[in-house]
Amino acid sequence: MSEQTDGRARARNLEELLRALASRITDLDGQGTLLHHAPALLKLLGDVRSELFHYEVRATYDTPEVAESRRIVAEANTQETTWQETEWNPDEEGGSSR
Repeated sequence: MSEQTDGRARARNLEELLRALASRITDLDGQGTLLHHAPALLKLLGDVRSELFHYEVRATYDTPEVAESRRIVAEANTQETTWQETEWNPDEEGGSSR
């Protein structure tokens, strides 16, 4: 499945793969042939594992907009902010609204 796939579609696909794995294990266990089908289960486990991995790391794929936002925030965090002192004193002003 491509990384370009919609997140909801990928999640639904992953859920179906997990259900299929669970169902297959349950069926084989009920038949008493669970270990006899180990090679097929390994393939199914590999497919599920691969999709789980891609689903889990999808959050690390940054769109250009997200990457730019991260850059702006990182740049802002490294800049020092200094306040310039003014000579304004509210007690000396006659425009108090009290």
